[in-house]
Amino acid sequence: MKANPATEVPPRALQLEMYYYLRLTRALDERAQILYRQGKVVGGLFSSLGQEAISIGSAFALEKGDYVGPMIRNSGTVLVRGHTARDVMSNYLAKATSPTGGKDNSQHFGDIERTGVVSCISMLGTLVPVMTGMALGARMKGEKRVAMTYVGDGASSTGDFYEGLVFASVQKLPVVVIIENNQYAYSTPTSKQSLLKNLADKSKAFGIPGYVGDGNDVLEVYEITRKCVDDAREGRGPQLIEFKTMRMRGHAVHDDASYYPPGLLEEWKKKDPVSRFEKKLKLTKEEKGGIEEKLKTTVDDAVDFAEKSPLPPGENAFKGVFEDDSIVQFTPWWKRE
Repeated sequence: MKANPATEVPPRALQLEMYYYLRLTRALDERAQILYRQGKVVGGLFSSLGQEAISIGSAFALEKGDYVGPMIRNSGTVLVRGHTARDVMSNYLAKATSPTGGKDNSQHFGDIERTGVVSCISMLGTLVPVMTGMALGARMKGEKRVAMTYVGDGASSTGDFYEGLVFASVQKLPVVVIIENNQYAYSTPTSKQSLLKNLADKSKAFGIPGYVGDGNDVLEVYEITRKCVDDAREGRGPQLIEFKTMRMRGHAVHDDASYYPPGLLEEWKKKDPVSRFEKKLKLTKEEKGGIEEKLKTTVDDAVDFAEKSPLPPGENAFKGVFEDDSIVQFTPWWKRE
């Protein structure tokens, strides 16, 4: 296991931007929880509470033209990459103005051309071979793009995780895979699905570098990820990172996390990524006031936009399914000439 790589501390302007996106991610999460209790969020709701630093720090480590495949809790990543608070909130409410046109209520959206975001896939681990393919495609076109994605501690035990990284390592593709070890794969603790103390030790199976970092320290996340992104871009092959954190709510709003042992959440509350970074920044009165005003304006606007947006018309259910927006008539092989 390699030690945490040291890089230059980012300038204060960049740190303030990171802080803003940490706060924005949490503020949208909190408002979505309220809207859910009001019956306005369609379907389930997944929270990133306590894990925001991983999304923010890693997203800032990428270059503009890079690709990223987020998981359901990486709403901070899509915000940093250029999607708006309106995108996030209108998608939660499944409105016609949302990135999915109301066909999805969660974070299953992206825009490869504009933001480099490859839409989240619910079958966790599947994005590893997908992003490996994105990296291969970029290299075949002579482009020095990095493809990054995330898996949970549970998804690091899936076949797609291993198959994708085996191919990426043999081909020396510029792929960065981040394990968000949030202690639980739904209700299964990490100790019940792996004997490894550090899941990043799985890197040895692929012959690639592995790093472990504090997932509740946004600057450490940024520094480690930036080092790995740079190494991948320079032809040193795939990189595996494990960031240790804690899922501070249940798997989704329907899950009360009653299987958590007593005292666990209280212990992790002391390591809250937002408050830790705020203490480190020592914000001036002007800086804090400007950020608070921007947050309120942005979140209020996103909620207002989403609530006032129309629901998608029924006929749109058939659109966007096929490239030409038409229903393809399939002829069985035994009826073909």
